[in-house]
Amino acid sequence: MSKTSNRINAMQFSPIRKLAPFADEAKKKGVHVYHLNIGQPDIETPKTFFEGINDYEGKVLKYAGSRGIDELVESFIKYYKGWNVDFKPENIMVTNGGSEAIFMTLFTICDVGDEIIVPAPFYTNYVSFAAEAGVKVVPFITKAEDGFHLPTKEEILAKVNDKTRAIMLSNPGNPTGVVYTKEELRMLGDIAKEKDLYLIADEVYREFVYDGLKYTSLLSFKDLEDRVIVIDSISKRYSACGARIGMAGSLNTEVMGQMMKLAQTRLCVPTIEQFAAANLINTPASYFEETNAEYDRRRNILFDGLKKIPGVICEKPTGAFYIVAKLPVKDAEAFATWMLTDFNKDGKTVMVAPAAGFYGVDGVGLDEVRLSYCLNCDDLADAMKIFAEGIAEYKKIEK
Repeated sequence: MSKTSNRINAMQFSPIRKLAPFADEAKKKGVHVYHLNIGQPDIETPKTFFEGINDYEGKVLKYAGSRGIDELVESFIKYYKGWNVDFKPENIMVTNGGSEAIFMTLFTICDVGDEIIVPAPFYTNYVSFAAEAGVKVVPFITKAEDGFHLPTKEEILAKVNDKTRAIMLSNPGNPTGVVYTKEELRMLGDIAKEKDLYLIADEVYREFVYDGLKYTSLLSFKDLEDRVIVIDSISKRYSACGARIGMAGSLNTEVMGQMMKLAQTRLCVPTIEQFAAANLINTPASYFEETNAEYDRRRNILFDGLKKIPGVICEKPTGAFYIVAKLPVKDAEAFATWMLTDFNKDGKTVMVAPAAGFYGVDGVGLDEVRLSYCLNCDDLADAMKIFAEGIAEYKKIEK
């Protein structure tokens, strides 16, 4: 019998979703599962999105252009002007979510066997996207006790070799919630210039920054304009994950021109969703102010709940809507599974994502989990009480 490919065999299942069958079984038994494992916002999608759908008047649902419909491209251009970035249509590629933007970027700038370096822990699908493109992800470790900020320039340079093509990072960070400083980004820019590397900036969480911090985009450094490729998406910013509308953008027109070849092979991004997404630029500023304030409240509930649990180690995140915490258990995956299969409190339990898969290094992060604070405040507070009781019970039986 024919076998499956080495490429697909090398890919991993998502650590974020790998425990889903256990959660499904728990639900079949009548247990309510609080999902802290996935970044699925419950904030209402702006009405402007649905108004955009209703405004579509075409009689035939035609292919869109491979770059994206003009209205959506122009809305992205307008959005980036607010960040002092002067994009033209040729600098933008509308994609099927940020995921396709990352894959297209890797496929455009890397050959099979090339490498990209990333700060770990990192978004687990980076490895999957890289595997699709025949590229290796090489992590450099950041630590919880440092708030997951970058290590020294020397430690990062030690990961660079003749096969390295780019540095990639999520800012604000998924899964850590770190917001990198201007000085940290400047250091990465200097490395990129010294070693002739691209900088892939996954900035889909840029709206979610707390504690009065000022967000810095890699696009703000004028001397890096030909190296930076930004990854963006409406999924988190507008709570529109199901629309699957993303974007790759760069002031390097050669890179974007070559990326068009990939865009043409998949023809286009769904037309109706593009029309709806184009109208999101008309979302009032109050939507972001209210959303940010709500996530800030949730962040406080989650962090305060974790700090009350004996033996838990974590730093308060300053961006996105995730936190990585070190638990007083030996095997976080075994604990997370047990929470779904053997534990509930008044018919309720909690699902978290084991963090080892976010590191890409064997033996690292085995006692850590990533938690998302996308639940409403009341549910999140309840989930943290259940989580604390679960840890206490598990420690009694862990071998």
